[in-house]
Amino acid sequence: MMKNYFFTILFFFLLGHVNAQKVTINGNIKEEGSGESLIGANIYDKISQKGAVANQFGFYSYTTEKDSVDLYFSFVGYQTKRFQLAPKSDTVINVFLIPDGVLEEVVVSAESMDKVQEITRMSSINVPIKQIKELPALMGEVDVFKVLQLLPGVQSGTEGASGLYVRGGGPDQNLILLDGVPVYNASHLFGFFSVFNADAINNVELIKGGFPSRYGGRLSSVIDITMKEGNMQEVKGEGSIGLIASKITVEGPIKKDKTSFILSARRTYLDILARPIIKAATNGNESVGYYFYDLNGKVNHKVNDKNRIYFSVYSGDDKAYARYNDFYVNNNERTDYQEEFGLKWGNFISALRWNNVINSRLFSNYTFTYSRYQFDLFNEYKEKITGPSGSQSNLYSERYFSGIRDWAAKADFEYIPNPDHYIRFGTNVILHKFSPGVYASKNSQEANDLRLGASELNSTEYSFYAEDDINISSRFKANLGLHYSGFLTDGQNYNSLQPRIAARYLLNESTSIKASFVTMAQFIHLLTNAGLGLPTDLWVPATPNIGPQKAMQAAIGAVKNFKGFELSAEAYYKTMDGLIEYRDGATYLNIDEDWQDKVAVGEGKSYGIELLAQRKIGRISGWLGYTWSNTERKFDEVNFGEWFPYKYDRRHDISLALTHEWKDNKDFSLVWVYGTGNAISLPTQRYEGPEMSRWGGNYRPEIQYYESRNNFRNPAYHRLDLSFSWWKTKRWGERKWTLGIYNVYNRMNPFFMDLSYDRNGNRKIIQYSLFPVIPSFSYGFKF
Repeated sequence: MMKNYFFTILFFFLLGHVNAQKVTINGNIKEEGSGESLIGANIYDKISQKGAVANQFGFYSYTTEKDSVDLYFSFVGYQTKRFQLAPKSDTVINVFLIPDGVLEEVVVSAESMDKVQEITRMSSINVPIKQIKELPALMGEVDVFKVLQLLPGVQSGTEGASGLYVRGGGPDQNLILLDGVPVYNASHLFGFFSVFNADAINNVELIKGGFPSRYGGRLSSVIDITMKEGNMQEVKGEGSIGLIASKITVEGPIKKDKTSFILSARRTYLDILARPIIKAATNGNESVGYYFYDLNGKVNHKVNDKNRIYFSVYSGDDKAYARYNDFYVNNNERTDYQEEFGLKWGNFISALRWNNVINSRLFSNYTFTYSRYQFDLFNEYKEKITGPSGSQSNLYSERYFSGIRDWAAKADFEYIPNPDHYIRFGTNVILHKFSPGVYASKNSQEANDLRLGASELNSTEYSFYAEDDINISSRFKANLGLHYSGFLTDGQNYNSLQPRIAARYLLNESTSIKASFVTMAQFIHLLTNAGLGLPTDLWVPATPNIGPQKAMQAAIGAVKNFKGFELSAEAYYKTMDGLIEYRDGATYLNIDEDWQDKVAVGEGKSYGIELLAQRKIGRISGWLGYTWSNTERKFDEVNFGEWFPYKYDRRHDISLALTHEWKDNKDFSLVWVYGTGNAISLPTQRYEGPEMSRWGGNYRPEIQYYESRNNFRNPAYHRLDLSFSWWKTKRWGERKWTLGIYNVYNRMNPFFMDLSYDRNGNRKIIQYSLFPVIPSFSYGFKF
């Protein structure tokens, strides 16, 4: 069967090469003024009723046999441009679209060209950056992931957290890409914010299923985030000052129309605000703080019309710490000491890309990347002893650290022989270096340092892919592809051949039905201690003893474009194998044990129905989404080997996100969410154990009996957020004020549940909540 599938792919590839003499129109589609690439912009030929789409770098190619063309170039929120010409040979047309999101005549033109029902891929959602910035935000801090959590099929995990649980998967099963580079930990503030600064982002796409063959290495989703390229015409900037953080972004030309840059920075100042209060309360002896920061940078250089080079960098860290310093005198000696303990984690990502237009129909992109994620738990004690005979300094330190480093190279090619074929193929290789938990201590008075824990692991991951988006008929279109990947680790070589199929059939001009079937493989695991996305989670590779994760997902749905609304309904079924989690009682702190001896291996399944009504343009925009789903897990060594609900299994999820630009300089937005409670484990019986002695007395310990894993449900979660913004144009640019309220009606949602006793000694369930009603403000500016 697999062999026949391969030859079917090969047949369509060869078919794409057999062409009569044709004329190709190609070029780039960008934003007027800034020169920013418009990813996914549409090209439509009214004469042939065929078209094309711009790729991730704004490049498009359209081939025709007609004597003349009537081309419409469109993108959501931009004015449509029209070109009528009769090309005699291959022609280059670079198109610049003017932003204009509310004019009704533009809305009509754009809607006629942007037909979601004609796209082959399903389970994919693109959220405009403008909507992301306008929706209410926790503590006024705009967060890409918080918005993605509002989409059908995406769970948020716990209250306020930025983790994504997509169609029953875990956070480690999301392929999060920043300019094509995987991000291993995308959380700030212990999971409450993501690392992505919306001011530096050009495009965000979420893929939940029907994965194209060019993506691999994860099971549940792809979050493809592209940074801005930088303004080619003039220096521009924007920023904001908020309740807990401030940020600024500057972009502009290094050489006009040739080289551009963008720099963006964000930092919290919780530690700065709390520092004087803590010092005053401790006479200056103690200091406690927390902060995070992000730095984004990118340079975009146009070598010539056919070659372009990009270099992008991201760096971000979190640090929570406590410092204490004091002195004491003993036997004519004074000892000054300082102790600091805390934790620190962060990412560093860099990417060098070369775009090359090989010819009018063939586009290539070469990428070289280095990335690093590391977590440190540290305790350091310094002392200086001063006496009659002189002074000496001593240092004692303990450190637990883990992380992962990647060096990668990939080559991607796009070949567009005619409007009926869009062929992509390429290869990728990643060199992984894992540090899955190491304890180290140092004593300046001793010659040798102590080092315990797992040794570093080196692994190589490689892949090849090919896919073709084929117009089989005027109504039937399919994307056929293969993704082959391998993983070499500790003498073991794992291989995986993954067929990918997606198809759509047009019922009429506004309605289509879609279906997809994909298989996925994931060669790295995340050992998770808690649901908050804490940095103590460990990344580990597949080994000869612990195999890779695998998944299969099938989906079917319908899409309709109706008066500016995109309406969709999808049903999916997904199975997962090779899942791991800690055995009962095991944690990352058991440094004397190999992590492979701490885990259980199991399987999972998830199925559900997702409904979405979305409007991307106009004075009122947003979406209403609903999800019904069921997610279960099974481990031989857990829950007596029986299936049990996944912790983040929810039957019902509803999300409403609306933005209303009710005046030219004012907008109002709201978010309302509802979700049935997460699954939790609570004991159903308790009894006294055998008598034991402790501290000179006897007692009987209480033994709790759990009938099954995740046998209870938290109360339902629901919340309303509001935001109001108004702005004004100044001589120097624009200023904007935003007032927001998180959890307007002060719903005390469960953060976690626990068993306790009331005053009469009776057992009861206690709910702990995190966020009450929280007002926020921010001041934004553009220049």
